Amino acid sequence: MSEKKRILSGIQPSGRLHLGNYFGMMKRMIEYQDKEDLFCFLVNYHALTTISNGNKLRKETLSAAMDFLALGIDPEKSYFWVQSDIPEVTELTWILSNVTPLGLLERCHSYKDKVARGISPSHGLFAYPVLMAADILIFQSNIVPVGKDQKQHVEVARDIAIKFNNTYGDTFVIPEEEIQQDLATVPGLDGQKMAKSYDNTVEIFADEKTMKQKVMSIVTDSTPVDQPKNPETCNLFAIYKLFANEDQVKELDDKYRNKPLKYSEIKKELFGMIWEYFAEARQERKKYENSPGDVINILKKGAGKARKIAGNTLQQILKAVGLNYFDF
Repeated sequence: MSEKKRILSGIQPSGRLHLGNYFGMMKRMIEYQDKEDLFCFLVNYHALTTISNGNKLRKETLSAAMDFLALGIDPEKSYFWVQSDIPEVTELTWILSNVTPLGLLERCHSYKDKVARGISPSHGLFAYPVLMAADILIFQSNIVPVGKDQKQHVEVARDIAIKFNNTYGDTFVIPEEEIQQDLATVPGLDGQKMAKSYDNTVEIFADEKTMKQKVMSIVTDSTPVDQPKNPETCNLFAIYKLFANEDQVKELDDKYRNKPLKYSEIKKELFGMIWEYFAEARQERKKYENSPGDVINILKKGAGKARKIAGNTLQQILKAVGLNYFDF
């Protein structure tokens, strides 16, 4: 039997989880639990680049943990923790900063995009990829499932790992990104990538009225009802495919191309599919809302498991770079 691979991915606790988070990352994480070693965590250090309210970050971290657990993350099958509970990560970040070429960070598109959208150009935002590299490398991760927009950051982690290995000797596993091409970018209400920063999301745990309003506001073209429509360029069709089975997709594709079709009717059907899809998760989340202490205990236990691995890796690194000066 082949050795299990280490799969690692995290998400920022900076707002309510939406369909893009789920289909872009979380669904894959849940599926990986039964076949590989899953490392799944809440990246609250990263969230500091956009959240400057301590109470808000605390609440959203715990809320995101409840979301993960309700949607199916099993702490007995996986490593599930909060980033700030592993201080070895920030220690490694500084060490990696000293082998990271400035030009490598200057070429990162995400930094430029976020500054263009009005986020303050702090050192934390600029050095974000080094912290992400530390997250990946300290757990000797094999595979990092990411959205298309995060591909470059995994490539940066690879470059940093290779340079460190070339400088100090083989230390890090060289990670590979994994992108599901059909789900590389989950479209938002306006057709752009679904993202909190674009205010175009459908939140998984929204109340029924709010979710329906969101779905009904999905942007579509102005093609008349009786005219053929192109499903391949339709934002509504792209989101519908996330919840429909193969026969339903084929049937709707035929309606788009060959039959009269009202977008409003498809939106109503889609809302029903989304609401039903997450029905069990909504009930699970209520249980965790009523027992926040249990959630905290789960996270602390998960951090304990993860920290053993991080600590072992860090000891190797300290020896390689000479920081444990007492170890001859």
